[in-house]
Amino acid sequence: MAEPRSAGPQAASAPRTTGPIRVLIVDDSIVARAALSRLLDEDDDIVVAGSAGSAPAALRLLAELRVDVILLDLEMPGVGGLAALPELLAAGQGARVLIVSSACADGAAASIAALRAGAADTLLKPMSAGFSGPFARDLTDRLRRIAWPDGRDGAAPADPRGGGGAPARQIECLGIGASTGGVHALATFFAALPREFAAPILVTQHLPAPFMPYFATQLTDMAGRRTRIAAAGLQLIAGEILLAPGDAHLTLARTGGIVHVRLERKRAASGCLPSVDPMFASMAKVYGPAAVGVVLSGMGRDGVDGAALLVGGGGAVFAQDRASSVVWGMPGAVANAGLARVIAPAGELARRLAEREEGAARWR
Repeated sequence: MAEPRSAGPQAASAPRTTGPIRVLIVDDSIVARAALSRLLDEDDDIVVAGSAGSAPAALRLLAELRVDVILLDLEMPGVGGLAALPELLAAGQGARVLIVSSACADGAAASIAALRAGAADTLLKPMSAGFSGPFARDLTDRLRRIAWPDGRDGAAPADPRGGGGAPARQIECLGIGASTGGVHALATFFAALPREFAAPILVTQHLPAPFMPYFATQLTDMAGRRTRIAAAGLQLIAGEILLAPGDAHLTLARTGGIVHVRLERKRAASGCLPSVDPMFASMAKVYGPAAVGVVLSGMGRDGVDGAALLVGGGGAVFAQDRASSVVWGMPGAVANAGLARVIAPAGELARRLAEREEGAARWR
């Protein structure tokens, strides 16, 4: 698998927030293309701009069509969807890609690989008789979420300079929260984070529990650091990553001077499980000014309450910028609340963290 580039191709242009969502369907099955077209044609907010039975045919269409979302099957003869994904993202000029494939069962390696390569989201394609009911609702909901991340009217941009704050101190714990678009953002972030960065790293990524073992392996590969799925009682180790399991919040406690993991399953205010808020809140309590949080691409507001506690405790929060985010919900909420010290693409956030540790740059 090719390594992700430092800036995702989806940052080429911002998604439109007005007019119907223009969709290109790419699937080698004529039955699937017809079923998806019929389903989407019933929604007034969605227009099927075109369909293609292969990746090369889709690339030819994208030379003439402007679309907002590409529905892409992974299993196609010749050039498969995963192999074609980078070219489709580039040709789409800012179009998001939603994978709709039978290869996207829970825990499937193909799902993580596609998300890492820049897909906005994945959805399991049903058998031919299942293109209705729950699948139809899920598909149209995801299309709206991807194409209109800020709603149809958009949202006011935050000050790109970020907030102020106290002088920097050495980072003793780094926490990263992400959701939709976050796997690709994490790959970009870790590609830019020097191996010498020694603080323990916590990651809460919104993914179902069955995905986590494979995602932990992918994080090890992406980051060049050992990644463990968090378990109660585990101690933090410098330079290593602890990943929140898909069915519990990753939080910390200090006992006898030793910082260890505590898993929580009570409902978070955001409704997410796992949630970024409890992770950030516990970091603020345990590490205070030595804690730093990073909020990457994701839907909703998970992380903003915890970010407020981090900043209130003297720590700092970085947020991914709108242009490079697949969905600027989570980082946008933090930025618009005035909590983000730095607002930038994921790779730049990593470089700024490294500069802080090296003492080579001042806060701006």
